[in-house]
Amino acid sequence: MHSRYLLSLFIFLLSNSLFAQPLKLWYKQPARNWNEALPVGNGRLGVMVFGREDEELLQLNESTLWSGGPVKPNPNPEAKTYLPQIRKALADENYERATSLTQKMQGRYTESYEPLGDLVIRHSLSGKPTNYYRDLNISDAVATTRFSVDGVTYSRDIFVSAPDQIIVIRLTADKPGKLNFTASTKSPLRHQNIAISSREIGFNGKAPSHTDPNYVDYNPQPVSYDDASQCRGMRFAMRMRALPSDGTVTADTSGLRVSNATSIVLLISAATSFNGFDKCPDKDGKDEIKLVNNYLNAAARKSYTALKQAHETDFHSFFNRVSLTLNDNKDVALPTDERLMNYASGTVDPALESMYYQFGRYLLISSSRPNGTAANLQGIWNPHVRPPWSSNYTININTQMNYWPAEVSNLSEFHQPLFSLISNVSKTGYATSRDFYGTGGWTAHHNTDIWAESNPVGDLGKGSPLWANWALGGAWLSQHLYEHYRFTGDRNFLQETAYPLMKGAAQFCSDWLVPDKNGYLVTAPSTTPENVFVLPDGKKGEVSVATTMDMSIIRDLFTNVIEASTILNTDADFRKQISDKTSKLYPFKIGKKGNLQEWYQDFDDVDPQHRHVSHLFALHPGRQIAPLTTPDLAAAARKTLDTRGDGGTGWSKAWKINFWARLNDGDHAYKLLRELLRISGVEGTNYANAGGTYPNLFCAHPPFQIDGNFGGIAGMSEMLVQSHLDDIYLLAALPSQWQSGQVKGLRTRGGFEIVEMGWRDGKVNKVVIRSTIGGNCRIRVPNSLKASNNVALKPASGANPNSLFQGPTTSNAQSATQVYDFMTKAGQSYTLTMQ
Repeated sequence: MHSRYLLSLFIFLLSNSLFAQPLKLWYKQPARNWNEALPVGNGRLGVMVFGREDEELLQLNESTLWSGGPVKPNPNPEAKTYLPQIRKALADENYERATSLTQKMQGRYTESYEPLGDLVIRHSLSGKPTNYYRDLNISDAVATTRFSVDGVTYSRDIFVSAPDQIIVIRLTADKPGKLNFTASTKSPLRHQNIAISSREIGFNGKAPSHTDPNYVDYNPQPVSYDDASQCRGMRFAMRMRALPSDGTVTADTSGLRVSNATSIVLLISAATSFNGFDKCPDKDGKDEIKLVNNYLNAAARKSYTALKQAHETDFHSFFNRVSLTLNDNKDVALPTDERLMNYASGTVDPALESMYYQFGRYLLISSSRPNGTAANLQGIWNPHVRPPWSSNYTININTQMNYWPAEVSNLSEFHQPLFSLISNVSKTGYATSRDFYGTGGWTAHHNTDIWAESNPVGDLGKGSPLWANWALGGAWLSQHLYEHYRFTGDRNFLQETAYPLMKGAAQFCSDWLVPDKNGYLVTAPSTTPENVFVLPDGKKGEVSVATTMDMSIIRDLFTNVIEASTILNTDADFRKQISDKTSKLYPFKIGKKGNLQEWYQDFDDVDPQHRHVSHLFALHPGRQIAPLTTPDLAAAARKTLDTRGDGGTGWSKAWKINFWARLNDGDHAYKLLRELLRISGVEGTNYANAGGTYPNLFCAHPPFQIDGNFGGIAGMSEMLVQSHLDDIYLLAALPSQWQSGQVKGLRTRGGFEIVEMGWRDGKVNKVVIRSTIGGNCRIRVPNSLKASNNVALKPASGANPNSLFQGPTTSNAQSATQVYDFMTKAGQSYTLTMQ
C-alpha cells in the first residue's frame, strides 16, 4: 500500500511538473471553439488543433490560398478628374462636398484569404475519456493531446515542418493494436475528394474568383467562382498519406481508415497554383499537384524521428535567440485558461507575461517565413470563406504592427515577407499614383492583398472615405525598409531594396503635397484613420487637410530618404528637393485642450475615445516626438492619450502600450498590458468592445486579429530597451512590477545585440552588448556602470559620426540617466556592470 502511494505521488508530481512548463500552453479540456484551439504553422501551412478526444478537428490553411486574381488596371478612369474639385471644396471649407467627391475616387475591394479545409479524425472508443491533457509547446512548436480510455492512453503529436514543408501527425496508443480511427477531409471551397492509393487521400479544388468582404451585404452572390479568362480563382490541392505501421490501412473517397495499430504517422501536404501577384493563377499558375507530391514523397522517405529533429533544429535556431525572465519567473502549476482568469482578477503572474512575449515570437516564426507570404490580419490561421475584414493586409496600422517586433526580438529574417509585399504593392502602386492622382512615384491605401491591390478600396464609391481614401499606406510601409537598415546596417539591402522603394514613395508624397494659404505644404484630401471631426456648426466631417498622421508619416519618410541618400552618397538633387519640402511641411500643433492636434484645424472629435490614435504616429512608430527631445510635444501626446483613455480593441491597447513606453511611463504601459491579457471569450467575460486575450492567447480584437499579439510584445520590448533616438536606452520604461529580471538576445538599432541584461531594484547590474557591424555605441541607463573588460567608457558629449543613429544629441536631456559612449568592433562583445 505504501509503495503504491509513493508511486502515485511520484506520477502526480511528474505529471504536474510536465504540466507546469513555463513555455507550454496547456489545458484540462478540449477546445470548445476556434479561439481555444492551438496554432501550429511553418509560415506557409497552418493548423488549428482542437484536441478533441473521439472526433479531433484540425483546421487547415495554406498561406497563398486567396480568392481573386491579378489587379485589374485603372478600375476608375474618372477618379483623378475629381481631385481639383475636392481641393477647391477644401479651400472653401466645404467639408461635406469634399467628402462626397472623395468617395468618387475609389476602386475595388481587396480579395479574401481563404481556408484550405478540415481534417476530422474519428476514434473508435468504447469508454469515457479520462486523464485529459493538451498543450502547445512553444519552445518546440509541437502540439500534444493525450487522454485515456479503458486503461489505454492515446496521444497525438502535431507539428508543421519548415524544412520539409509538411504537416506531421503522430497518433499512438500505449497498448498494442488499440488504435482504430477514420480520417476524412473536407473543404468549404469547391473541391473534389479523391483516393490516390490504399494509404493516401486528398482533394483538388478551386478558390473563388471573387469573395466580398464580410461587411458587404448588398450583392446577391458574395462568393463567386465564374471567370472565363482563367485569371481569377486559383487551384489548390491537399494530400494525406499514412506511413507504414503495424496496423491495417485502407482508403477511399470517404476517408482513410486505420485498424489495430499501435502507432501511425500521417503526413499532410498542400499547395496552390499561385505563381505571383501579377500572374493568372489558373492558366499561368504553378502545378500545385506536382508541388504537393514532391513535398509528400520527400517527407515520406524520412522517419518520424528525422522529421521531428529537422523541425526542432530549425525552429530552435530562431526561437532560442531570446529569453526573458521577469522577477523570479516562478511558474504557476495551473492550466493556461485558469491562469488567465486569475490574472484578470489581479493575480501577479510574471511568468505568464514572459510566456506571452515568447508566444508572440512563436507566432511570427510560425506565420511569416523568408521567401513566403507576409502575415495577414490572422497570421495564417483562418476558418472562414468570408473572414473578418477579408483577413487581408490592412496597412493603416495592422500589417505594420505585425512586424514591429521582428527586428528587436531577433527575428530579422521574418521581416523579409513584408519587404516582398511592399515591392509587389509598389508595382501596382505606380499605376494607382498615375491613374488616380496624376502623380509620380507609388502609393497604396487602406488595404492590400496577395495580389498587391493598391487603389483606394470601396467598390467604386460604396466605401467610407475616412478609411478607403487614405493615401499614405505606401509611405508608412516604407518605414519598415529603413528600420531594417537601422537595426542591421545592411548597406546592400539599403542600396538595392530599401532606397529605391523609399524614393518612389517619397516621389508620390512630393507630388501629392500642395501649398496652403500660408505657404505650408499640406495633403489634400486628407483623412486620419478612422476618426471623424465636428465642425463649429455641429456638422461632421471625414475629409480634411493635412491631418497630423499624414504630415507625420511624410516627415518620417522624407527624413529617412534624406539620411539614406546621404549614407549612399546618391541623388543629391532629389535629397535637396525633399529637404526643402521637409522644411515647409505643416507643423505639429498643440490644441486648445493641450493635446496634439489631430486635424488641420483644432476640431473636436465625434468620438473622443476613438480606438485609433493615428495622430501620435510621430511618437510611435516614428521618432519625431520624444520626452528627451521634444518635451512640449511629448506632453501634448500624453494629454491626447489621457483624453483617448485606455479602452479600445486588442490592437488599439497594444499600440497604446508602445505609446506609453515611448513616454517612459512603464507603469501605465504595464496597466495596459494587463488589460490586453484580460481573458475574453469564456463564461463570465463579456469584453465585446474592450479587446483582451482568448484562452489560446490569441488577441481578441474582437474577433481575433494577430496584430494585437505582435503589438503587445513590441510594447514589452520598448519597456525594456529603446533605440529609436541616438542611444540605446536600457530599462527605458520599466514598470515597478518588474523590479528584477533578465533578458537575452534583443536587438537594437545601430547593429547591436543585448547578449544579456540583468537588472535588480530597477537598475542595470550587468549588460553584455555585442556589435555586429562595429562603430560607436551610446547607451543610456538609469544608474552608473563600469567596464569590466577594459571598455573605454566615456560620458556622451555629442552625436558621433561613426554611429548609425542619426537623431539629435540627448546626452543632457534627462539628468536622471547616465549616458556613455564607447567604440566597438564588429563581432566583439562588451560587458558593463553596476558601479
